[in-house]
Amino acid sequence: MQAIAIIPARGGSKRIPKKNIKAFCGKPLIAYSIEAAKASGLFSKIVVSTDCPEITAIARQYGAEVPFIRPPELSDDFIGTTPVVRHAIDYLQNQGIQPEYVCCIYSTAPLLQAIYLQQGLHQLQQNLDKCFAFSVTSFAFPIQRAIRVLADGGVEAINPQLIGQRSQDLEEAYHDAGQFYWGRTQAWLEGQRMFAPHSLPIVLPRHLVQDIDTPEDWQRAELLFKAYVTTEAQRTQN
Repeated sequence: MQAIAIIPARGGSKRIPKKNIKAFCGKPLIAYSIEAAKASGLFSKIVVSTDCPEITAIARQYGAEVPFIRPPELSDDFIGTTPVVRHAIDYLQNQGIQPEYVCCIYSTAPLLQAIYLQQGLHQLQQNLDKCFAFSVTSFAFPIQRAIRVLADGGVEAINPQLIGQRSQDLEEAYHDAGQFYWGRTQAWLEGQRMFAPHSLPIVLPRHLVQDIDTPEDWQRAELLFKAYVTTEAQRTQN
């Protein structure tokens, strides 16, 4: 069994300039994804797909490979993840590398833990009818009781028939945790949909999940990371 990690990391972040290599609690942000991949012990190669020389240098410093420079047509603000992963797989296959499994790991996941990468691959291997396994977490509040703000400043329930229901009587809902996406190589190449019945959820605790798209997100992620590190250190000492 051969598994490869692909970490997309383009250089053109707008809202947080140089986000992928900005210092996060003492290290470049992308370093955490590379280190989690290494700690999992699952990958024969950890490949960073980037268009940026600075990211290339830092990725190699932390032990990843950057065997190609991502082409401009795959580096704009609108390109999705699947074409980037497919391009990397095509490159590797042309070099004679034939992975059975490919895991896309986002470069903005400093809370990612190796154990969940291991769970993802294990679940995919155990469920031969599934194509993908990816990280999810639960919403902190019932989405069925969401409200919207109206143009006149008032509010209304999005689901009026459910707004009065007790939380415990409503179905729990989950969202993409934005950390990793395991897939069979052929599923990636065929462009199979990720959010579909042929995918498995790997459920993460909410305190290990934070999107990092804005400066506020960044601050919250650092607070969560510091709290997690402190808690783990105390647990180890005890």
